[in-house]
Parts: sequence; structure tokens; C-alpha cells
Amino acid sequence: MEYDERLARFRQGLVNPFDRGEDETSTESTGPSKAEVRPEQFSSETRTHSSDRAMDLGLAEDHFSCPVGSVVASDIEQLKQAIEECKKLILELPEHSERQKDTVVKLIHLRLKLQELKDPEEEEPNLRMLLEHRFSKEKSKSVKQTCDKCSAVIWGLIQTWYTCTGCYYRCHSKCMNLITKPCVRSKVSHQSEYELNICPEIGLDKQDYRCAECRTPVSLRGVPSEARQCDYTGQYYCSNCHWNDTAIIPARVIHNWEFDPHKVCRSSMRYLALMISRPVLKLKEVNPLLFNFVEELVEIRKLRQDILLMKPYFLTCKEAMEARLLLQLHDRQHFVENDDMYSLQDLIDISTGRLSCSLTEIHTTFAKHIKLDCERCQAKGFVCELCKEGDILFPFDSHTSVCQDCSAVFHRDCYYDNSTTCPRCARMTERKQEPFDD
Repeated sequence: MEYDERLARFRQGLVNPFDRGEDETSTESTGPSKAEVRPEQFSSETRTHSSDRAMDLGLAEDHFSCPVGSVVASDIEQLKQAIEECKKLILELPEHSERQKDTVVKLIHLRLKLQELKDPEEEEPNLRMLLEHRFSKEKSKSVKQTCDKCSAVIWGLIQTWYTCTGCYYRCHSKCMNLITKPCVRSKVSHQSEYELNICPEIGLDKQDYRCAECRTPVSLRGVPSEARQCDYTGQYYCSNCHWNDTAIIPARVIHNWEFDPHKVCRSSMRYLALMISRPVLKLKEVNPLLFNFVEELVEIRKLRQDILLMKPYFLTCKEAMEARLLLQLHDRQHFVENDDMYSLQDLIDISTGRLSCSLTEIHTTFAKHIKLDCERCQAKGFVCELCKEGDILFPFDSHTSVCQDCSAVFHRDCYYDNSTTCPRCARMTERKQEPFDD
């Protein structure tokens, strides 16, 4: 009973636990025994520092053990009280001091213990499927993320969280059953096309003054929730579905050659991020006049046409196949398939000049292999049949013209598309007209 009273007084900061009562000191011998340690054996500075830290933190109790007969509910209340005391003390202590750092560490441990008591540790599945999402449990504890469902911070140290491997949707484990948004990657798979109208707004009245995604009531006055417009879809969203993220809008690029980021909702941001490398833009159909005003587009189109002319040489060249020259364009596979489809990333790189530099370098490498390094590819060159002079010609040379019917190559000055007859075509026509010998 006497020990309990002394412990209670210590918690109130009225007594030092190292001090002994007057009755005890009077009955015991003056010399310290081997089994006990007297407070006089410690310096007053060390004793004062230890007791002050214990009282300041309000952590005299052992919150990290679970004695027999303890009640979890009371432990939770004690932990909450200790956490509040820690938070107050952190604000009162000098910034960057050792005591403040120690208090922050203790606060983290208290929160971890509180989370364990609230949510008993259960084995969470590593993979979960929901609304076409493929959620994978994250193991990172130090990265700070935000839950896409509740918009709260994900504390990796004390909370389990998942990320969709398809659209990178992140959420707490406890929020997963509340998700209503399907995976954006499924939309990319089924509908690989952009909205090509600039901010196609329909008005809040057409949306019944509700969020276009979660149907939460919204208004431009912010009551009950602020209406935020997505520049990609033109629709209005609540603050939970629209975090004021920004992205480059494909419609503004194609029609205005504008690359300034605009505010978009979360689902549009993910959709645009997944679509950015997909070659779904056919510029000559959507806006053919763009080639008249953007010189870089004309340059890129010529380089792509040349690469398509080089491709047959590589497909029949053993050295080129072993060197895997065409794999230099593995990030832009559509460049070796056609010359008119572009991805949004292609257009962004064209505007910055990055694509022109890299594609010119690849073009030079390809041409060097065909014209200089490989004898087999050189043997597939052409001699101008009109002048029969000059070096060996190739269809991707800048000073040549190619017959559209038989693919024969001539000097540009010698051959004019329609005014000059192709000798090779003439020979082929004569052969077809000759009667077969019986």
C-alpha cells in the first residue's frame, strides 16, 4: 500500500522515486548494502534529468507490456492520454533539441502501440481483386502517400495499404470495401481514344449539381462541397474526386499546339497517364493543317518515312538482326509500323526538341549500316537508269525520287513523278505483253 501511494504521488510530480521515506531511513543502517543502490551514488544532475524526462513525457507507466488482468479499453485510454501529453510537450520544448527528438520518438512508439490495440494484427492478403483493380499490398513503411478514397494520409508504419498495379490507385486496407471507382486501365483497354474537344463543358445543371463521379452534391459557391471542373472531360467534381492535379490536355495539343498543364480530376489524370505512350492520334485526319505551322512535325514525318524504307533492309540482313538495330526504337514501336500515328508523348517530345535529336541519331546509325558497314545491304542499292551516273542510290537518300509503282530509285533531278516514264516499269509492261512460247 505504501508503494502504491508513493507511485501515485510520483505520477503527480510530488516525489522522487529514488528518495526513501523517513521511517525507512531511520530503521536501516547508514551504510549501503551490496544489493541496493543509494541515490547518493548518482550525481544530482543525472537523477534530476531522468526524473524530469519521465515526468515531462508522462510515461511513467509501462504501456508496452500487457500485465495479467489488464483491460484493453483502459490501456487505450491511457495511451491516448500519454499521446496528448507528448504532443503538448513537443510544442513546448525548444526546436531541434535532444529532448524534443526523444519525445517525438516516444510519440511514434505510443501511436504504434495504440494502432496495435485498436486493430489487432491479422494477416492481410498480398493480392486483392476489386472492380477490375488488382491491388497489391505495399511493403514500404517510409513513403508518405495519400489514400485516394478517404483523402487521408497513409501512415505506412502503422497502417496497411494497397496499390492497384494497373492504375496505381492507392488506399488504406480499411477503405477497400468502400471503393466504387473501377480500374482506369480497363477503360484504356476497351476505349483507347482521347476526348478531342477542348473542355466540353455541359454545365452543373445537366449534372443535377452533383459530382460527375461519386454523385456528391456540389456547387460553385462551395456549399455543401466545392465544384471543381476537369479541363479534360469538362465536367464538375467534388474535392474528393478532384485534387487540382494538372496534366497536358491532348485536345489543346492537337488543335492549338498548347502544352500548358490544366487542372483535371483524379480519374482523368490516371487515364491520361496510362494513355500518354499509346499511338492513337492520327494527325493528318484530326488536324492536317498542323503540319503547315509546325516545322518540327514535318521533320519527324520525313525521318519516320525514311526509317520505314530502311526496315526491309534490316529484315533481310543477318548482321542487322544480330545487332538488333530495330530495337533502338523499342520505346516507340509504332515508328517501325507506320508514319502517321502519334502518341501524346511523341508530340510532347517534338515540342521540346528531344524526339528530333534522338530520332536523327537513330536515322544516322541505320543509314551508316546500310550504306557503309554492310556489303549485303549495299548490294541492294540502285543505279539511276536515266543518267546511269553517280553513286549507288537508296530510297531514303534526300536527293532521290522513288517510283510509286515499282519502287525503283532515281536522281531527283532526273526523275519527275509524272512527267518521266520509269524504265523499269516500261520493261515490266513489255514483258507482260509478250506472247508465251508454246
